[in-house]
Amino acid sequence: MTKSFVYNDKYAKKAKREGFLARSAYKLEELLDETGIIKQGEKVLDIGSAPGSWLQVVSQRIGKDGLAIGIDLNDTKVSGENIITIKADAFSEEVEKEILKYAPYDAIISDAAPNTTGIKDRDQALSAQIVENTITLCEKHLKKGGSMIAKIFECTEATKILARAKQIFEKAHYTKPKASRDRSFEQYIIGIKKNK
Repeated sequence: MTKSFVYNDKYAKKAKREGFLARSAYKLEELLDETGIIKQGEKVLDIGSAPGSWLQVVSQRIGKDGLAIGIDLNDTKVSGENIITIKADAFSEEVEKEILKYAPYDAIISDAAPNTTGIKDRDQALSAQIVENTITLCEKHLKKGGSMIAKIFECTEATKILARAKQIFEKAHYTKPKASRDRSFEQYIIGIKKNK
């Protein structure tokens, strides 16, 4: 579940210039500007946080009175007074106990992706499962009125997953940020204002 510089494109160059660990920071910034979620003083859970570009963005948005919890199987290379990182499987029972310590959250976000196999159907299914697990965390640990952002590969399960999100949130939809590569099959599911 990692994000890194792969292509020498304009967003990668901009990220290096502006001190972000990965170009994906601009995807999150665009999504946050579009939705208006994540504000000063809020508590945010970041699933698949390595190398840490989303945590960098969140840290700026929540300020010194907020708290960002980042979880990834790989090392998250960012730190700060308002950041806690955990190296583990975000969906394990053991880690859920850690997640619970800081719950409830104002937002749960995920840029997590599976270790791809090159087998399209399998990769899509693995991505869908990550999102399903993220939605389950939202059901358990997201406060009423909280929001979600989660990456998912385009797949046949997308309609079913969106329907599930619409049962939990007042509004839910898919979007693809301009900062995503044109050839990418990723999209993001947005859930706004958890019902209860």
